[in-house]
Amino acid sequence: MKLLTKYIFVVLSLMITQAVKSQNQKKNTLTNYVNPFIGTAPLTDPKILGYELPEGWRSWAGLCFPGSSLPNAMVQLSPITEYGSGAGYEYEDDVILGFAHTNKGHWNLCNVPVLPMSKPGTHFGSKFSHQKESASPGFYQVYLSDYQVNVNLTSTLRCGYHQYEFKDNQDRQVLFDLAKANSRVSDWNISQDGDYAVKGFQNGENVYFYAVSNTKIDRLEKKEEGKNSGYAILHLSDGQTKPVELKIGLSFVSVENARENLESEIGSKTFTQVKAAAATQWEKLLSAIQVKGGTSKQKVMLYSSLYRSFLWPALRSDVNGQFKDAKGQVTKSDFRYYTEPSLWDTYRNKDVLLGLITPDVTLDVIKSMIDVGQKRGFMPTFFHGDHGTSSVAGAYLRGIDQFDIKAAYQIFLKNANVEGGARPFIKEYIEKGYISDPDIKNPHVETKAKAGVSKTLEYAYDDYSLAQIAKKLGDSSNYRSLMARSGNYKNMFDPGTRFMRGRLDNGNWIKPFNPQYPYYEYMYREANAWQVSFYAPHDMPGLIQLYGGAAGFESKLDSLFTLPWNPKYIARNVETMIGQYCQGNQPDHEAPFAYTFIGKPEKSQKIIDQILNELYGIGKEGLALSGMDDAGEMSSWYVFSALGIYPFSATDPTYIVTVPLFDEIKWKTSSGKLLIIKKPFKGRKLTAIKVNGKKIPGYFISHDVFRNGGTVEMVTE
Repeated sequence: MKLLTKYIFVVLSLMITQAVKSQNQKKNTLTNYVNPFIGTAPLTDPKILGYELPEGWRSWAGLCFPGSSLPNAMVQLSPITEYGSGAGYEYEDDVILGFAHTNKGHWNLCNVPVLPMSKPGTHFGSKFSHQKESASPGFYQVYLSDYQVNVNLTSTLRCGYHQYEFKDNQDRQVLFDLAKANSRVSDWNISQDGDYAVKGFQNGENVYFYAVSNTKIDRLEKKEEGKNSGYAILHLSDGQTKPVELKIGLSFVSVENARENLESEIGSKTFTQVKAAAATQWEKLLSAIQVKGGTSKQKVMLYSSLYRSFLWPALRSDVNGQFKDAKGQVTKSDFRYYTEPSLWDTYRNKDVLLGLITPDVTLDVIKSMIDVGQKRGFMPTFFHGDHGTSSVAGAYLRGIDQFDIKAAYQIFLKNANVEGGARPFIKEYIEKGYISDPDIKNPHVETKAKAGVSKTLEYAYDDYSLAQIAKKLGDSSNYRSLMARSGNYKNMFDPGTRFMRGRLDNGNWIKPFNPQYPYYEYMYREANAWQVSFYAPHDMPGLIQLYGGAAGFESKLDSLFTLPWNPKYIARNVETMIGQYCQGNQPDHEAPFAYTFIGKPEKSQKIIDQILNELYGIGKEGLALSGMDDAGEMSSWYVFSALGIYPFSATDPTYIVTVPLFDEIKWKTSSGKLLIIKKPFKGRKLTAIKVNGKKIPGYFISHDVFRNGGTVEMVTE
């Protein structure tokens, strides 16, 4: 009996130990550090913004969505509180209008909105409370108080899975609000397909869907089908007490493909299974980077930022490989077709991070870009600049080379030389070495012109990027020509004011000149003279010489971060200031690292630490960002800077070294190697860098540490 009792005790002890261990492991999963609500709240503090928000304005702090998505998925299933807003969801709102299936945070998409209802009134939408709302990677939940429905959402790559728990099982309805989206909708349709399914289409983004309910559809009510004032409602049968489930497949090709996507990715899987698979996929991605040390908030910001870095570009090909190409034709390929990256923003860091962790996605993104380039005649760009050159060159030089580099190169050469395509005013740029702006009396923030200074600086960097491909391919003639053009940034430097300054067509400097005044498109793009005057990531020694050497450069850089912002200068998206430096927008995101090039890394570190600790996860709820996330660029800036390495010139396969927030980082590279980044001492002043135990000169490490693995140690005091 004693032996049996002892045996039972041992077994119970083992079971308890295992349960505790399992619970601890569950608590320590990296997805638990991700807060999808970060980036959904507004920033209102004028001390951080740089100015008082005008009445009716909302700062562009984050513009993120909290809903369910897999990495780089077609479907982002997220709540909508306001159509026409950046991501459709604004944290300060208290009414949910629907749950849409696509998102980006750029005032577009938000397609196929669906809303469960119970006895709705004349207006669709329900009050909700953040106390009854939750989210994690691949999952979103909220209680709709007006309809007394608890909503659970999860998703696969191409499908959304809805689960509705109605308090009242009578008169249950599901709204398909197909006249609404962030993209302009001028046509839509929906029809019933048997007792349990509906199918349809919404134009604007031209999205097809096929939806299957686990509850019989009594009737499909349609009001003004196809019109922007119309809607459709599924009236579900009474009597069933289990939760209503709605599985929706999307396609940008056809209803048939949407149905095939649904059957392939969800089929008979349960909500719990799909949710668990989503969490597992995110855990695998996040676990590529594991850290020791740092505060709880820093870990939340790291993994939340890492999560945000992998939501865009979005998948556009179906399970059968079909997609609609740049000419609107249905085609098929052996690669996954993706949307174009947000290149003006993401070339700086996010596209590099994507390639380091998911090179297979980067490879298919590049193949997608080449497909667009071959069919449109020019390689795609986004918004401003020609930074696809940097993203593709950077990936190629880092070893992602299983694509037709020669085909890509020929299209990029066309981008760089042919007027009317990817580079506006390229003829003037080639002939003069700069792009001029017109002489406009009393220009204001939104004056439309050429943004000649920004274009010249960015084209010069793009020329450098393309030159690196030319060099790799042995095209010495174009290499020499492009490298010569890469120095064109110098043509915008006015030695009299020591700023990058606009020029007239005749070469004269634009007068009057106020380097603090921000413009959207006159001389500069969403910036002022201060914010672009330190941009030459491919030639920092040359830039420093323009300022007369290290001392002059340091003095000017000091002023960037200390000269107070004029609160009367209000330009939306030029916000969140440290002096004249703007973390809330991309044009000067390289500037905090610039002190390193004159041997003063401690001054860079001070600014970087201030940004990391004071401009992320801020505001009343701790959910605001310093600016628009821009498809992950703001988040990727945090990831690299928090880990102590940053792709200063994203084209080059090197990384500038700073002091990480964490004591140790283990980075499992895509090649199966292990990169360990160590900071053994508490100090924040970088005194030496060791690679595999050997002190190296300078402040850059090679991409070889990712290819081969090894240890990078930042020695500090």
